[in-house]
Amino acid sequence: MSGSPDEEKLEELRQKKMEQLQEQAEGQQGGASQEAAQQQAEAQKQAVLRQHLTDEARKRLNTVKMSKPQFGEQVERQVVTLARSGRIQGKIDDDKMKQLLQELKPDSKSFDIKRR
Repeated sequence: MSGSPDEEKLEELRQKKMEQLQEQAEGQQGGASQEAAQQQAEAQKQAVLRQHLTDEARKRLNTVKMSKPQFGEQVERQVVTLARSGRIQGKIDDDKMKQLLQELKPDSKSFDIKRR
């Protein structure tokens, strides 16, 4: 009786379901490890910024990030790149941060409107 077609189909369905559950579990673990890697990279970036920026420069950078998130991220990446390449001597203070922001700032377009 154990070889009936219904039992074979049932066993086959159980096997498929087990495979699906295993694949889902592996996918969740892969997503978790990717998220953990992103968190670790973010922590390393913050550590480099703390090491190479004064408190005032960090405050200025955070203010920029609040108003212009993409530009703030670009500046952070630039500072981290400079720090890792060894081109930063000492710490970046508020004045140097202002210079860096000025250099990286996208050119603002000015419009001259003349009325006739």
